[in-house]
Amino acid sequence: MTEATDPLSPGLYIVATPIGNLGDITVRASETLARCDGIACEDTRVTQKLIRHLGISKPLWRYDDHSAPNDRARLVASMRDRAVALVSDAGMPLVSDPGYRLVNDAKEAGVPITVLPGANAPLAALALSGLPNDRFMFAGFLPPKEKARREVLEELGVVRTTLIFFETAPRLVKSLSATADIFPDREVAVARELTKLYEECRTGSAAELAQHYTDHPPKGEIVLLIGPPIEQSMDAGDVDTMLRDLLRTEKASKAVAQVAKATGQDRKELYARAMELKGQ
Repeated sequence: MTEATDPLSPGLYIVATPIGNLGDITVRASETLARCDGIACEDTRVTQKLIRHLGISKPLWRYDDHSAPNDRARLVASMRDRAVALVSDAGMPLVSDPGYRLVNDAKEAGVPITVLPGANAPLAALALSGLPNDRFMFAGFLPPKEKARREVLEELGVVRTTLIFFETAPRLVKSLSATADIFPDREVAVARELTKLYEECRTGSAAELAQHYTDHPPKGEIVLLIGPPIEQSMDAGDVDTMLRDLLRTEKASKAVAQVAKATGQDRKELYARAMELKGQ
């Protein structure tokens, strides 16, 4: 149980909350929520459950994607003489949520801002997955439409890093199927229900995971991770052979795209080499 002590200085306090297990709240976050004047949150019902668990009673102000600019302006104005905590439903505020607009407006208004780090689903999933973590890219939610989803995967897939996405349970199999088509040889992980009773993290090829979740429809919050391009030890002669074979039946752009996907080499360099080979 947390008891309020001295009030906080006026300003905005960005407070990470648990992503599942309420025991993951930090001592500093608990104290800040107890000492602030009010809490801006996505869903008052979710935040009420958390502060009730902490033995706290505070005014809750809804702030989400649907909040009007006037609501944000009033919230920022209140920070001049009150301490306002900003929380998301789970995890770190501003990670795939609208909090960045509030932070920008607070900065422009000269409001002091303090951040209290804590639970974070993308990083927890990365740690569980066993995928390379020296470089990684978090890219939010994949688009719901198939064409846009494939475009994002193809655009980001050339980056030599582990890719991290949020995904919904109803769309998971579609995203895994698209990944299997575009990156059939990459290792993929699905982390689900992190820190909760039925937490799991499955790894394998995208095709294997798509089949598993077709047979066992998933529930809960999901993080999808795609491993980096597989390093290919191919010399220039091997690449030329691949290009020549494909150029017999494909346009240069399509041939280059296939070789780039197979080898991870730069498309511009491959295209220039394809033009040289066509001129021979």
